[in-house]
This record gives sequence, structure tokens and C-alpha cells, in this order.
Amino acid sequence: MNVEDLYRLLGKLIDLPSENEWVEFKVNNGNPDSVGERISAISNIACIHNQSYGYLVFGVQDKTHEIIGTTFLPSKEKRGNEVLEHWLAQRLDPKIDFRIYEFEFDNKPITIFEIPATLDRPVKFLHNSFIRVGSITRKLSEFPEKEKKIWRKEVNNQFEQGIALKTVPGQEVIRLLDIQAYFDLLKLPLPSTREAILNKLVSDKFIIRDSSFYHITNLGGILLAKNLQDFDRLSRKAIRVLQYEGKNKLKTIKEQVGVKGYASGFMGLIDYINDRLPSNEEIGKAFRETARMYPELAIRELVANALIHQDFHETGTGPIVEVYSDRIEITNPGKPIITTDRFIDEYQSRNEALASFMRRVGICEEKGSGIDKVIAQAELFQLPAPNFQSLEKHTKVTMYSYQTLNKMDKSDKIRACYQHCCLKYVSNEKMTNQTLRDRFSIEGHNYSIASRIIDDTKQANLIKDYDPDNKSRKHARYVPFWA
Repeated sequence: MNVEDLYRLLGKLIDLPSENEWVEFKVNNGNPDSVGERISAISNIACIHNQSYGYLVFGVQDKTHEIIGTTFLPSKEKRGNEVLEHWLAQRLDPKIDFRIYEFEFDNKPITIFEIPATLDRPVKFLHNSFIRVGSITRKLSEFPEKEKKIWRKEVNNQFEQGIALKTVPGQEVIRLLDIQAYFDLLKLPLPSTREAILNKLVSDKFIIRDSSFYHITNLGGILLAKNLQDFDRLSRKAIRVLQYEGKNKLKTIKEQVGVKGYASGFMGLIDYINDRLPSNEEIGKAFRETARMYPELAIRELVANALIHQDFHETGTGPIVEVYSDRIEITNPGKPIITTDRFIDEYQSRNEALASFMRRVGICEEKGSGIDKVIAQAELFQLPAPNFQSLEKHTKVTMYSYQTLNKMDKSDKIRACYQHCCLKYVSNEKMTNQTLRDRFSIEGHNYSIASRIIDDTKQANLIKDYDPDNKSRKHARYVPFWA
């Protein structure tokens, strides 16, 4: 926040009729332990009251709200050999992204702690959780009903409803968000008045009206920002595209960090990625040598999925696209909500408002159909099966360049067989030896090769016989293990 933003925020806080549970005024008492307990307490109570942030303000009388200044300047405070802000952050669990602002108002020093509401569990300080009850800070364990409310909070939409920028004038909203791209995506004419534009943004929950000012939500910022660097907390969620020479990370050819919001910059992002991808040198039976190595529809859908399904609460990391000579890897923060084996037929999003807008403007497919199309495109281009992986704190999808069947290892063949079986099942069909041979371009007289792949996939417990009583392998049909 700049100085004007801080002045507006201070004015809004002192205009409150009285100190409340998520806003506390103090003059000086900057005891580090006391500050840590209050950060915990305000974060927890802000969550219960559905506030995006709470505030701890130094330099204001709590009864009169008179601005008198403070001698407590955290930037100059230490605990042992540690700077106070770092000392506090390391003793909070989870490590919430609180901010400290020091400034002067009428030559009086003011310190404001901006404290985000916790999302799905109580914030602890030195292994204890605290809560504000009226104007008093107490241990959360004394109020089990309040603690239950925090645990019951749903994480979905918490990020989207959060505030990216506060108290922004209308003309500044127009400057910060790509309004032309927004109406182009919606296939609507640009309204002739600023008020009509702002009303439309309010209706989509991209901004929130607050008297004569507006708050830009995380949803609005992450989708429509002209420059994500204008949004401090969102800038770390910009997508990165890296191109390497060869099959490893030893030499980076190009690195590009996204600037625009996910919706306003999506087509430019896809064009940029496709320009980095090599053409298909070893071709399948249906393609000329000039064909792209990877189907654009699949790349588009996988990138959109990485943006939509990421865990925005994993701090310090954003989506990454890495292009190698033999594969492309697309990684997003957060473990998947559903198991990777069920990507092809199940759907659940952490960020449904974001996903809904992306579907609404045609950036991604309808619920549950996107990964189906990725698998279908991989088969059409006769590529190895995409590899969906759940890592410790990330989800990664790898698409591989064209390989002949004899160059694929056993796990590649099993994965392709399973995905082919899933694709047939969701298309109301059944996998057979013949359909698998078509998938791998196996000649009819080599049906035993397909049979071995099917047997290996059954041994991996990924597929099963549709009719266990059928003894004819020639006419056997197969379904996924979950069918």
C-alpha cells in the first residue's frame, strides 16, 4: 500500500464506532510476545467473522480513536539477534502473510499490522492459539465452540473472496484491470460510462463497492490484471515459462514470467508456449512432418487446469511450464484434491468462481471433460500417455513427445492402457484388444503385444474384465478398476 492507501485505511479504521474483535488500537505496548499473541487472536477471530483481514494499530487511543503517535517501530525492534518481523513470522503456525506498515500521519508515527484471516485451522503463536473476545485476548482453548467454527470453515472460494487492493478510486480500477479484454472475453460491447463498467465488475465480484471507493478482489486481480506486479500478493502467482536445451535443466534457453491476469493474458500465454514447442519429427500415420509435436488443445487445457486448480494458499510459488526437448511439464502449487487416477472422470475445484469464469468465456472445457480431451488428443497424435503426478506440495502433468511403442517402458504402456480404458468407458464404450491395438498402431497379427499390455495393466489393478465369466480373450472387454 502507498501512503494514500494507508491514510484511507487509517481513516476507515478510526471511523469505526468502537474497537471491535478484529481491529485493535494501541499506543505503544509492543512487547514481542504480546504482539505475537494478538496476531494469532486477530487472524482467528477475523476468520470467524468472515473478514479478509484484521488490524493491529499502534499510535491510536483505543477509547477515543485519537491519533497520538507511537514509539513502537517494528523495523527497529529485535528479539535476540532477529529482526522482530522475522521472529514473529517464524513462531506462527501456519505462517500467515501478515504485513507491517510504518508511516507518519500529521507528523505522528503510526504502525499498522495487516493480518490475513486464517483459512482452515487456528493460527498458533508459540504453540498456543489465541482469540479476541470483545477487547480481550484469550486462549482459544477456553472457547471450544469458536475453535470448531474455524475448523469448519471451507477453504473453497476463500482466496477468491479475499481483497487484493483496498479503497481504490473508480478511475484507478479502470487503470489496473484490463477492461477491454474483460468485455471482449464476454463478447459484450464496452459500456460508454465508467459507472456501467464498474457495475458490471461488481456483479461478477471482481470488485466490491465501499462508499465512493472500491476493493479489487483476488478474483478480479488474478483474472484481469494489466500487470500482476501492481498487486503485491498476486504477483507471486504469475505463471513462469522456462525453455531448456536438451532433456534436463542444465541450460536454460529462455525464461518468461507472466505479466497479465490469467483470463486477459491467456491466449497470449498459449501462443507463447506453442512458439517454444518443437515440431513433431517422428510422425504418426495421420500427420505431416510440419505438425506440432503436442496438440494445442491439450496444452491449452492442461495450462488452464494448472491455473484453476492450484492451491493459492501455498505461498511463494506459482504455476510453472517447463519445455524440454522430449517433454513438457506443467506444475501447479498444491496436491490434487482427488487422486490422479480419477482425473479423467472426476471433477473438484478449489477455486470454483475462478473456474466458472474461465469456462464461461471459453478458456477451458466444461466440468469433467477437459482431461478427457487431453487423453483423446494424446491418442490422436499417437503420443505416450500423459503422466499425472501428485508430489509433496505440487501437482505435475507431463506430456511426452512422440515415441514408437518399442521405445516406451512398461509403466508408459500400462499408463496408456489404463487411460485408454477410462476414455472408452466415459464414452460409453469398452476397451478391447482391437481398440488398444488401434491406440498403439499395432498390426493385427501382433495382437499378443496388446494382450501382454492388457495383462500387465490388470496386474497393476488398474483395469478389470467387464464380464469375468467370459472365457474368450478374443472377445474380452475391459473397464477401469473403479467402474
